[in-house]
Amino acid sequence: MSPGNSRGIPTRPPGLGWNWEQYWWTKGYSRIAGVDEAGVGPLAGPVVAAAVVLPKDFDVAGLGDSKRLTARQREEQFKRLRRDAVALEVAVVDADLIDRLNILQAARLAMRRAVAALGERCEAVLVDGRTVPDMPAPSLAVVRGDAQSPSIAAASIVAKVTRDRLMVEYGQRYPGYGFERHKGYPTAAHLEALERLGPCPIHRRSFGPVARWKEPCPGGPTMSAALPSPGGLVDEDREK
Repeated sequence: MSPGNSRGIPTRPPGLGWNWEQYWWTKGYSRIAGVDEAGVGPLAGPVVAAAVVLPKDFDVAGLGDSKRLTARQREEQFKRLRRDAVALEVAVVDADLIDRLNILQAARLAMRRAVAALGERCEAVLVDGRTVPDMPAPSLAVVRGDAQSPSIAAASIVAKVTRDRLMVEYGQRYPGYGFERHKGYPTAAHLEALERLGPCPIHRRSFGPVARWKEPCPGGPTMSAALPSPGGLVDEDREK
């Protein structure tokens, strides 16, 4: 184990390795879930969290912070994780609930839901970040966890790929905004489309560039922001 504090918690793991998982293993827990989210910064779409339990002999080659991987690399790792993970769950919190809770609380809710969905398949949790949301299992927060813990790195990839696929679906449902390209982030193209079209039902009304619109969403009340099924998007790889 890498150098730690008085409780044996690792403090300086040397890159991506099993140090954080080892902390829980030495305490008698074998099924460790890594948890991460995707979609805190966008102006539109949901925040997605993933919880992933890896086997102890999982090959960490290719894992890492999902933002540093190419889209193709993420897809390749995503398929491998779907095939080889001990357990994997995702949870989605939509824009309406983000606006009601705030993005921090919405992201924490998504993470709790993902872990809760694992049930008895999870015995302890490693969460990316500085603080630990209230979790249904013993938990540790790991700063830059997606660069240190394989379990968190795996969750980062699953959350990112799942959310990207959802945003491609939304790009088809709400043409003109370019969601399939920018995934809801505040790019110049997205801001131009927002100025031209106004917000659609998946825009986060509490976020600055969107908040100035007070009128109903274009298209009126018949436009639905119902989420595509993340389970369907995730499970489609099992058929390939």
